[in-house]
Amino acid sequence: MRFGRQAFWCFLAVVVAGPALLGEAAGEAQQLGVRHRIDAVVSAEPDAPIFQHLRGAKGELFFTVRLSANAKESRFFGMLHPSFSDIVVPDGAAKPLVRQTKLWEEELCHQRRGLPKVTVTQLAGRFGEGDGQIEISGINRHIGLLVPPDELTPGIKLDSGSDNLGLFYGFRAQTRVSRLNVDLKIYPIDCFL
Repeated sequence: MRFGRQAFWCFLAVVVAGPALLGEAAGEAQQLGVRHRIDAVVSAEPDAPIFQHLRGAKGELFFTVRLSANAKESRFFGMLHPSFSDIVVPDGAAKPLVRQTKLWEEELCHQRRGLPKVTVTQLAGRFGEGDGQIEISGINRHIGLLVPPDELTPGIKLDSGSDNLGLFYGFRAQTRVSRLNVDLKIYPIDCFL
């Protein structure tokens, strides 16, 4: 009989307090939002021409990223134009040309609406000096136009991973002739609305 009473009171406590606890947990889940950060790394494939002719040479790179990040609380659409000078071509592909650099970060927390849409549309630069200088000009293919001499292929999905900044999703743009890569890392950062 004593066990029956204890069970009844526990059941009654769950019935009375349960909806309040569930409502509180549901309210917290609705307040959890996200903001995004985008970083870039520029590297070269092992068979890139700059490794064959220009190891140790200095150069510069710049590229264009089209970014669309739309949420109810935060909207951004535009072009980012990062540039990097005084790049030294490393001895091999193990080291990047440009170490990981922050390109863009949202300041406002917003609802989860998927990842921002990012596309590298152009990669340009030059390495070396004088007659041995190599110019790089990779652009996307466009309908109705000839294939560019150094076509830039954007949107190559990389495996997701995590590092000291947290979980990230990776996308690569790669030039066909100059064999350079622009890797974009998109970090979803949890926050409260």
